[in-house]
Amino acid sequence: MTDPLTEPDALRAAAETMRQVRERCVWSQRITHRDLVPYLIEEAHELIDAVERDDRDEMREELGDLLWQVLFHAAITAQSPSDAFDIDDVARGLTEKMVRRHPHVFSDAVATTPDEVLVHWNAAKAAEKRERRSVLDGVPAGMPALARAQKLLGRAASVIGSAVAPPAHWVPEPVEGPASEAEMGDALLALVAQAREQGWDAERALRERLRLLESDVRAAESGS
Repeated sequence: MTDPLTEPDALRAAAETMRQVRERCVWSQRITHRDLVPYLIEEAHELIDAVERDDRDEMREELGDLLWQVLFHAAITAQSPSDAFDIDDVARGLTEKMVRRHPHVFSDAVATTPDEVLVHWNAAKAAEKRERRSVLDGVPAGMPALARAQKLLGRAASVIGSAVAPPAHWVPEPVEGPASEAEMGDALLALVAQAREQGWDAERALRERLRLLESDVRAAESGS
């Protein structure tokens, strides 16, 4: 049996470790993709916390924990009786996608500014996602409401700008107050405190408001 600790390729050693754990650990053998979701979310948030604190030791460890989640999902699918794929297939697909989306690096396209890079990226992504019918397609429904709001507003910007007569409630008018990201944090915390005092669910309130925004955007896209 291969000893992962003697494998000179660190990534290959990690994949081999996961393979053996999946095959020989009775706990790991029964784990499904759905079972892993809470751990995936937890590890991602622990990495975010380490990044925001600029704790390099924690970042290294949490990146490893997040990589373990990727390896775990790939190890599960490698045992699938149908449509199986392994970590090599995942890595190969990622490499091909990144090469396609960076034609200014791997081909003869030119990009001298970040905005020009985004033009190439978005063009490649649009070609890959031809089945999508709305700018909102692909935004995960399970994202936290605040992060999802920022994502949806970014996607909807082109539709909002091109709408002849967008609904008055499409996007609320800007409020006076925050002049910096730190002040925005204070303002958001104050809103959450107000919601708590009123017995409101701030997360639910934003989710419901986003459903209205989504409905308006899709209606504008369809011309209705």
